[in-house]
Amino acid sequence: MTFTRARGAIKRGELARRSGCNIETIRYYEKIGLLAEPERSDSGHRLYAPDNQARLGFILRGRELGFSIEELRGLLVLVDGGTQTCAEVKERTELHLADIRAKIADLRRIESVLARTASQCSGEEVPDCPVLDALAS
Repeated sequence: MTFTRARGAIKRGELARRSGCNIETIRYYEKIGLLAEPERSDSGHRLYAPDNQARLGFILRGRELGFSIEELRGLLVLVDGGTQTCAEVKERTELHLADIRAKIADLRRIESVLARTASQCSGEEVPDCPVLDALAS
């Protein structure tokens, strides 16, 4: 069945514009199976139905929240199979949150070291530099 614009289907360029997502990224998500191959018009244009558009929005929001491609794939498998439970999604989200918190802790340690090292640097036109010494050690 071919979708028409009257039913809410749009071409890839319009999908990219509306979602703020690069066309190549949309192609990539199709290639790796996160987005299904869309229907085509009689003239061969890809037409993205509202459910394709919503799925892309889900993927993009998940990426904004730091979910990996594989984490999103796992969530989408649950949704696609209709087997998701709030408990299962919460468990996956809490694992992801723990990873995010670990990254934040790492970034805070890095910030501290860089701030301390930069404060020791005179910024003058001299060959000795505490920042370079810290990187070398």
